[in-house]
Amino acid sequence: MKKSHVLLLLLVQVIVLLPLLCLSDDFVSSRATYYGSPDCKGNSRGACGYGEFGRDINDGEVSGVSSRLWKNGAGCGACYQVRCKIPPHCNEEGVYVVATDYGEGDGTDFIFSPKAYGRMARPGTEFQLYSFGVVDVEYQRVPCRYGGYNLVYKIHEKSYNPHYLAVLILYVGGVNDILAVEFWQEDCKEWKRMRRVFGAVHDYQNPPRGTLSLRFLVYGSAGLNWVESQNALPADWTAGGTYNTNILLT
Repeated sequence: MKKSHVLLLLLVQVIVLLPLLCLSDDFVSSRATYYGSPDCKGNSRGACGYGEFGRDINDGEVSGVSSRLWKNGAGCGACYQVRCKIPPHCNEEGVYVVATDYGEGDGTDFIFSPKAYGRMARPGTEFQLYSFGVVDVEYQRVPCRYGGYNLVYKIHEKSYNPHYLAVLILYVGGVNDILAVEFWQEDCKEWKRMRRVFGAVHDYQNPPRGTLSLRFLVYGSAGLNWVESQNALPADWTAGGTYNTNILLT
């Protein structure tokens, strides 16, 4: 086994073992707060690299998450149900949020957009909930559902065909994390690892020209597996283009 693959497996073991609790059906106790936003939605400069997509996804009900949920960017796009624990002010269902950023404060695992934070309140008690600033919560990881999209990526705006390729993982269905991305280099007959630049962005300098086959290392409800895209990246790929892998994740 190549040294790089051994190192990857060691990294995977660390990433996989730490968040096992988040893949259970049990709620985990924590704390949550919120950040300021002029329109109460998400932060377009979030650490996942989503840009405006990160501001509007899930109708702006998004959150920055702590390092244990962030997982060096592998936690980008994860979905959580979070409910606060102040009975007079908190509703029973809580809020469903998408992780789009990294952030932690006074013992918090979640720093919500204002819209997401207010969604935990009972009708008419939003102001009181905001006044607390930080609240005790409980949360669980839940499947992401994107209405027909399962694993979709975008060519990052800084990409430049054929000299620089960066892909941004947008939609990841189910309860799954993308741990790595590779492309097939035909002349060498081997898979080449892309670098995780930050968040959900993976890149490669001077990729092979022509169509590219991509595969993704997925950890989730089906275990740890390499899954290859059903659709190759076309040779004429352009920055800003969005591509559906047609990979079915559960």
